[in-house]
Amino acid sequence: MKYDYLIVGAGLYGAVFANEAKKKGKTCLVVDKRAHIGGNIYTEEIHGIQVHRYGAHIFHTSDKRIWEYVNQYAEFNNFINSPIARYGNELYNLPFNMNTFSRMWGVVTPKEAQEVIAAQIAELHITEPKNLEEQALSLVGRDVYEKLIKGYTQKQWGRDCRELPAFIIRRLPLRFTYDNNYFNDRFQGIPVGGYTGIVEKMLEGAKVRLNTDYLANRGELDGLAEKVVYTGMIDQFYDYSLGVLEYRSVRFETEELETENYQGNAVVNYTDQEVPYTRIIEHKHFEFGKQPTTIISREYSSEWKKGDEPYYPVNDEKNNELYRRYRAMADRESRVIFGGRLGNYQYYDMDKVIAAALELCAKELGDR
Repeated sequence: MKYDYLIVGAGLYGAVFANEAKKKGKTCLVVDKRAHIGGNIYTEEIHGIQVHRYGAHIFHTSDKRIWEYVNQYAEFNNFINSPIARYGNELYNLPFNMNTFSRMWGVVTPKEAQEVIAAQIAELHITEPKNLEEQALSLVGRDVYEKLIKGYTQKQWGRDCRELPAFIIRRLPLRFTYDNNYFNDRFQGIPVGGYTGIVEKMLEGAKVRLNTDYLANRGELDGLAEKVVYTGMIDQFYDYSLGVLEYRSVRFETEELETENYQGNAVVNYTDQEVPYTRIIEHKHFEFGKQPTTIISREYSSEWKKGDEPYYPVNDEKNNELYRRYRAMADRESRVIFGGRLGNYQYYDMDKVIAAALELCAKELGDR
């Protein structure tokens, strides 16, 4: 055995574990099937612009311990996520707040906005929502639903809102203040110079092998370490023996444009059904860039199939039950630890990824 740990996946979860293991004097081999480190938070510099290759990643947390931890590895700017929703040629602020309601109805006070929403909800007489459409209508009324939720949600999930279960939208936050800050968390920002540098620093001292498919080389790689920290798809680890877990995938079209400023905001959501993509990211705005050109990415949501990149787990009752069965198999493993978004079949924000990895470190390596 050459290493104490084989870490499958050079994303944030694996990098945190490798970093903490190194502090404890442990040796790690990190492998990733991609040609780069960083997983889905990988950023690539093009003409001075940090391009978020796998979609927008804005770090936000209310956990001071996690904020201080990640700030050891990067300086964060003061970026505030304030996305715009575009419905046809109408522009609305997100999240739903007084700026949104004023633009939609011409109201100027919270009381006026609340009365419009309450009246629309009352007209619908929905007591027990049977699907996502009825759930959303019962929370925000018809106007907000039709313009800002319906088309976007149908593109995200690839099916009609009346075919989606109500539990997908448990609540829809309505803010009756003029506040466009999407997150309520105390700490927020983008690392100056991108996310890749954070992972690079965390992986210092570990051996890294890229373009390496663990599952295709399991026999050789397993023989190199005492234990395995696996952050890939849990069902794929078991060769889908119990069935295939479902995901939604995302496809990106990225291009450089000969203009300094394309849309005036980092994130613009396209909420009408006629536009095929869900949103456009203009990467330079994450770092207040002044470059003479700009780079944008259009995002298209799609049904996942084997071979695609899995992004969002479909955590409905059927898939969660299948995951529990895989988890029972995983819990019987003596040498393999499953973690991260794919290993736990759970969507995580970045701060939650770090927290989960540190929790594993405390259990596996002892207190830091």
